[in-house]
Amino acid sequence: MRKFTLISAVALVAGLVATALPLSFAAADTAAAERHGAPKPTVVLVHGAFAESASWNGVVSRLRDRGYPVIAVANQLRSLDTDVAYVKAVLAGVEGPVVLAGHSYGGMVISGAATGNPNVKSLAYIAAFAPEAGESALDLTGKFPGSTLPPTLNSIPLGDGTNDLTIRQDLFREQFAADVPRQEAALMAATQRPIRDAALTGPAGAPAWRAIPSWFLIPTADKNIPLEAQRFMAKRADARGVVELRGASHAVTVSRPAEVADLITRAAR
Repeated sequence: MRKFTLISAVALVAGLVATALPLSFAAADTAAAERHGAPKPTVVLVHGAFAESASWNGVVSRLRDRGYPVIAVANQLRSLDTDVAYVKAVLAGVEGPVVLAGHSYGGMVISGAATGNPNVKSLAYIAAFAPEAGESALDLTGKFPGSTLPPTLNSIPLGDGTNDLTIRQDLFREQFAADVPRQEAALMAATQRPIRDAALTGPAGAPAWRAIPSWFLIPTADKNIPLEAQRFMAKRADARGVVELRGASHAVTVSRPAEVADLITRAAR
C-alpha cells in the first residue's frame, strides 16, 4: 500500500511561460554579441525523468549552428542530492560563462547545481520544476490538479526499499510525447531512463533562481506537470521571459526544438 501511495503521489517532470521569441530576434541577439566581441556562453543542458541526453539533439544542433558550445549532461536520476552534485562537477570543468537549462526534473537539478557558481549567468526552465528550498518534485506536482502521470507508471524494486519508475511503453506517447511522431515516440519509450522514486521526494536546497535571471518555456498540453504549477513557478521566480507553446507536450525538447533553442538563445544574450 505504501508503494502504491508513493507512485500515486508521483506526478513529475517540467515548467515554462509567456511570449515566443522569433528566430530572427534570437539571431539578432547572437549577431549583436559577436559585434561587441562578447564570448558566447557554454550552454549546459540537463534532461529529466523518462528521457536521456539525446532528447536534446534537435536543440543542440540549432544552438551549435548559432555558434554556442553545448554540453548535454547524462543526468543520473538517482537522488536529487547526487544529481545536483554530479552537475556541479560538470560545471566545474566548464570555463567561462554558462547558460544552464533543465527539462522537467532537470529543473530541480539546475536550481541546486547553479547555486554559488559565479559562471552561471542565466537559467532556462523547459517544462521544468523550479523549486523553493525544502520543496520536492512531488510537492510541486501536487500543488495543482492535472497530472495524469501516476497511473501510467511501472515500478521496479531496487532491493533497498526504493524503486525505479518508468512510463509504460504502450502509454508513453499519449502521456509524455503526444505531439511527437508515433515512430519516434516509440523509440523514446524504449530508450527512456528510469528515475529512482527517492529523487522525486528529495527536498531542494536554496534555489539559484533567487540570484540568477531565469526564463521559462511552458507547453500547454503537458500531462506530467500541471500547467498552473508551471505558471506558478515562473511567476514566483520573477522570470525575465516566459513562453507558452500551445498544444505542446511534455516532450517539448523533441517536438519543438526550434522554440526551445530560441528561448535558450534569449537567455544567453
